Amino acid sequence: MNPTDANLRSVGHLMKHSSGVKRAAAWLPLAAMAIALATGCNKQAQHAPDVWAMVNGKEIKREEVDKYYRTRVNPEGQEPSQEESLSQKLNVLDELINNEILLEKAKKLNLEASDGEVEDKFTELKSPYTEDEFQRRLKDQAMTVEDLKLELRRQLSIQKLLNHEVVAKISITDQDISGFYDANKAQFNVAEPQYHIAQIVVTPRKEQQIRNRKNDDAANEAEAQRKVKMLMDRLNSGADFSQLAMDYSEDMNTAGTGGDLGFVPESALNQSDPALKKVVVGLKAGQVSQPIQVVPKDGPRSLILKLIARESPGLRGIAEPQVQQTIRDTLRNRKEQLLRLAYLAIARDGAQVKNFLAEQVIEAAGKLPDAAKTTMPQRSEIRAYQFRAA
Repeated sequence: MNPTDANLRSVGHLMKHSSGVKRAAAWLPLAAMAIALATGCNKQAQHAPDVWAMVNGKEIKREEVDKYYRTRVNPEGQEPSQEESLSQKLNVLDELINNEILLEKAKKLNLEASDGEVEDKFTELKSPYTEDEFQRRLKDQAMTVEDLKLELRRQLSIQKLLNHEVVAKISITDQDISGFYDANKAQFNVAEPQYHIAQIVVTPRKEQQIRNRKNDDAANEAEAQRKVKMLMDRLNSGADFSQLAMDYSEDMNTAGTGGDLGFVPESALNQSDPALKKVVVGLKAGQVSQPIQVVPKDGPRSLILKLIARESPGLRGIAEPQVQQTIRDTLRNRKEQLLRLAYLAIARDGAQVKNFLAEQVIEAAGKLPDAAKTTMPQRSEIRAYQFRAA
């Protein structure tokens, strides 16, 4: 019960049952005090219309929610309904609340990201782009460099907190691995040959999006041929395939991971270019192919492939390092997800949270057309805000 309400009820009860004016009059100052306190509390409860939540006294404003919301919606897609928009914004706001709670805990434990850590992450994020591309993407998201660095500091701090409070406490035993293997043997039965492949892609045209570390992009056939020759010369001289892929591959989906395509089953190769399958099947583990010319739907390209490993059909034994690592990673991810949820629940229990947007949605029975509106920028590929902590 609110202390002020209790005082008012107490005063009302005593006034009602008093046997004399003098006794009643003695309580009038207390009643006046209670009314004054109630008025003061009402003033404190008021908030600006653009404040959508409060976490331990810190405001989360509509502008911040809208900024994150823009990264979740495709501006070229169908416009979401009012209900869909509000649901997404409530999700975004909840994540911001969680992040604010965790960030405060990180600060209390002296786990806030340093300036050097922020600069390193900023450089890593910026490296695949030219300066003009990077600034254009920031503008598309209505962000500044300072906004991005502030968000990176928040996310790095939260990650340090979770690494310290959650990840460091996870332990996977040999018994855990054996138990998982025995219960899931079917997962380790390889039905057909599989090939672990990495690639370097070169196209004779300008790509709309380049994600290699050197922003290198062949613009025509002559440039593509020179680039392929350069790459083969360096590979033949002992250069690392993965590093070359990260520096020069024009495939935006795999350049960042050193060209790694993962394990490709033979049935998938059967559906690809016959020349491509012939090359892959003929490679030995660790061997690099000669350049291969293929013509998919998006145009011709040259591929340089590396066979990292080959798996034959059959049951993989628990003694195999790859099997043990797969099980260990799976169990670790499961435990980490569970402990993160539990840690966040405890952290929220200890925080003072007010979600004003949620209150408004309930009071308006979901009809808040103004709150559902957000001005969308042009489409951008940059996605700085990950909400990993939530």
